[in-house]
Amino acid sequence: MNKNKQVFEAVIFDLDGVLADTAHFHFLAWQHLAQTQGIAFDEVFNERLKGIDRMASLELILSQSNRVYSQQEKIELAREKNQHYLQFTGTITPADLLPGARDALNLVRAAGLKTGLASVSKNAFFILEKLGIRDCFDDVIDAALLTHTKPHPEIFLTSASHLGVAPAACIGVEDSLAGISSIKSAGMFAIGIGSPTVLTFADHVIPDLRHFMLSTYALN
Repeated sequence: MNKNKQVFEAVIFDLDGVLADTAHFHFLAWQHLAQTQGIAFDEVFNERLKGIDRMASLELILSQSNRVYSQQEKIELAREKNQHYLQFTGTITPADLLPGARDALNLVRAAGLKTGLASVSKNAFFILEKLGIRDCFDDVIDAALLTHTKPHPEIFLTSASHLGVAPAACIGVEDSLAGISSIKSAGMFAIGIGSPTVLTFADHVIPDLRHFMLSTYALN
């Protein structure tokens, strides 16, 4: 066996920024919410929200306010944000898959590997249906049932467990630092989507899924 490659049994993908560019819809929804609270919110601040869940994102945004919010107020604001997000994503179709996404999923399944989705989005099932790729996954994590958000490894460890595959036999694919940290903490091989100068913890970095090739780092 080539010492630089190993046998993998599963590939676990993130959703936002990896398979589809739904991150822009999150930005618009968070921006609207921030404006209603008199909080400045731009693309730079939005980068801090990548890879973390809705309530953790809300806490970061509200930390910029002088107001003290009750837990019930936070729950209501998170609900409002999600309503706006769903309005924006209601127009999504399979044409909104990022370049190479469907080919990468087909490649993994053709190689006989299992596929999982590890997204912190509680709307993952809805988005997958809109994109027409729900059937491409053996398991989709219900983020609502998780205790910890990324960079904690819980989501990737849970996905591996559901797939019946040891973490060391899994490849994780992410576009955020929090996501890459989550993959590495789970003991998996990490592929980053983006810039190698940013995703410094990843084992391999590619600009998008058009460059995803199992033969580069795996035997199967």
